Amino acid sequence: MKQNEPAIANYNVIKGFLNLTIASDVWIELLNRIHADNQWGIQKADANAPLVMIEYSSPNTNKPLHLGHVRNNLLGSALANIMAANGNKVVKTNIVNDRGIHICKSMLAWLKYGNGETPESSGKKGDHLIGDYYVAFDKHYKAEVKELMAQYQAEGMSEEEAKAKAEANSPLMLEAREMLRKWEANDPEVRALWKKMNDWVYAGFDETYKMMGVSFDKIYYESQTYLEGKEKVMEGLEKGLFYRKEDGSVWADLTPEGLDHKLLLRGDGTSVYMTQDIGTAKLRFQDYPINKMIYVVGNEQNYHFQVLSILLDKLGFEWGKDLVHFSYGMVELPEGKMKSREGTVVDADDLMEAMIETAKETSNELGKLDGLTQKEADDIARIVGLGALKYFILKVDARKNMTFNRKSLSTSTETPVRSSNIHTHVSSLFCARQQKPDSASRLSSQAVLN
Repeated sequence: MKQNEPAIANYNVIKGFLNLTIASDVWIELLNRIHADNQWGIQKADANAPLVMIEYSSPNTNKPLHLGHVRNNLLGSALANIMAANGNKVVKTNIVNDRGIHICKSMLAWLKYGNGETPESSGKKGDHLIGDYYVAFDKHYKAEVKELMAQYQAEGMSEEEAKAKAEANSPLMLEAREMLRKWEANDPEVRALWKKMNDWVYAGFDETYKMMGVSFDKIYYESQTYLEGKEKVMEGLEKGLFYRKEDGSVWADLTPEGLDHKLLLRGDGTSVYMTQDIGTAKLRFQDYPINKMIYVVGNEQNYHFQVLSILLDKLGFEWGKDLVHFSYGMVELPEGKMKSREGTVVDADDLMEAMIETAKETSNELGKLDGLTQKEADDIARIVGLGALKYFILKVDARKNMTFNRKSLSTSTETPVRSSNIHTHVSSLFCARQQKPDSASRLSSQAVLN
């Protein structure tokens, strides 16, 4: 073998296994080729390359980006880079949820309790400011419901009946729904407030995205896509693809596909998330010659994308049947799911800032920043801290859920990390587990959930 193949320096056979030793010259030549080519291993897209559209991020304008968004954005950005490196044309898109009752909750709370507060007057990023009022709405709403429940129970209602009636009759919630109706009717005052507050949020999002190192080629907004979706659903109704119930609602019968009946338009004509996704698909198909569509969305939406794929195919979208749902596991806290309305989230900005600070403390302790200017030291801390965060999020199998321990983070910001490797600290904040809650697995051999 050695005589016929110069790349083989030696070989042996042990219990039926052939072991080959590759000559050192072969490795050296390969490494030299890799070193000489800055684009080694990357296949550039040519004119005939397929166009792959990747959707990720998908924030709501009633709250800032949180830890769950961090995982989503990093997965989406990494996937886009991988697809591009394999010779595909790639378009990175973001769909912003900028309409709906949840947006009106923040708007109404700001009107009632904000006293004209702005990002400038408060010293807060716009997305953080609006998120505070989303939490404020929930606080006041729960207080109203509690008071009404007590009244209805005193009148003889059961707790369940009283709760249902209290939630339906909450003055705050009724105001929020009325604001939504005005928004859909293009009320000028409501629309002006909506635009002003959304602009605050967008400015905040831009800062977060920049720090995270992610970007988009095209951003779509649900306020623009939902009407397109309604139009497409009505086309499907006229063609006999869908049907209308007595209450005026429009449905799709998916029982032939082994699924159930899916609501597409409510009886009052308002849209649902599925309608909005259909509208977004329509606009994207108009804008780009899409060959493959990849949605980076959590595993809680598995059924949603199964249905969406079928509906898009029925409506004639060439890539509908073959759309890819890049399903990933949720990021949770030890006490359970994060809830923005209750303020139990890990803010993306706070997390990134904490990791940068931890990197700075560790580097200073080890003397790694000695002799550098402040700007150089800050840049290194940012690169190391965010690099560590990205590494440990992307290292985990995307299909696994992750649990984040906030106590570890708060401890790290108070006490300098003693480890010589910043990655070890980051890993202590996370653990990964299988989608089944009972089958836990460690993030790595170093990862310890405190």
